[in-house]
Amino acid sequence: MGFLKSFFTNVFDEEQQSVADRMVSSFDALSEEELESHLGVSRYGEFELTDAVRPSYSLDIVPRAGFRHDVYRDEESRSDVPVLMAATTKRRLMDTFMDLLEPLGPVVDVVIETSHGHSGGGHTDLYREHIDMPILQSILWDYEDLLTNDGCTGVAVLNPRTPQEVQLDEHKLLIVYGSDLRKFESVLIDHHVDCDEQLRFITEAEHVHSTTDRYIQEFEELKMRLGMDGGV
Repeated sequence: MGFLKSFFTNVFDEEQQSVADRMVSSFDALSEEELESHLGVSRYGEFELTDAVRPSYSLDIVPRAGFRHDVYRDEESRSDVPVLMAATTKRRLMDTFMDLLEPLGPVVDVVIETSHGHSGGGHTDLYREHIDMPILQSILWDYEDLLTNDGCTGVAVLNPRTPQEVQLDEHKLLIVYGSDLRKFESVLIDHHVDCDEQLRFITEAEHVHSTTDRYIQEFEELKMRLGMDGGV
């Protein structure tokens, strides 16, 4: 699979930072053979991970498909925004993402996110306004491998006039924000991603991300194709 230990960065949610040292050591304590064996496992039952991320060695959370409802608290506006969080197997990921984009409308904004060259959970966001959906989807399909398998690249597509947003994040989770999510729920169900309010995601426990020099270069190419400024 080409996983190299030097390419891995442990990533934790903000509320887990206080235990980061303990969590890092759970991987550091592994032998090279144990590490390679764990990183080489991509399938858990019917669910196949992309190359972007791997769960904890102890499998605190076993990856599986499904979606659940959540709420994002916007402190600036002091409002709660409904959220769908979803995971799907590798072979369905890009098709599901592309179909989730359709309800956003014919003209959208796009953000690409990179944590290449960052440590401690930092990242850079690059923004492009007003792009036709068919053009955007064509470009994203050209970079399917990067978007699917790079653990340091994420993309968000939004319609600020709705407002609604669809993300394919660095963990290859699908996240939808907006006031009316029924069309997005239907898309997920059509792609065999069913509702499970007890579902836990790989981000909610220790996990590791993977990237390569080739993906760093491809991210730069994607940035130029989308007409974005800024360096990585």
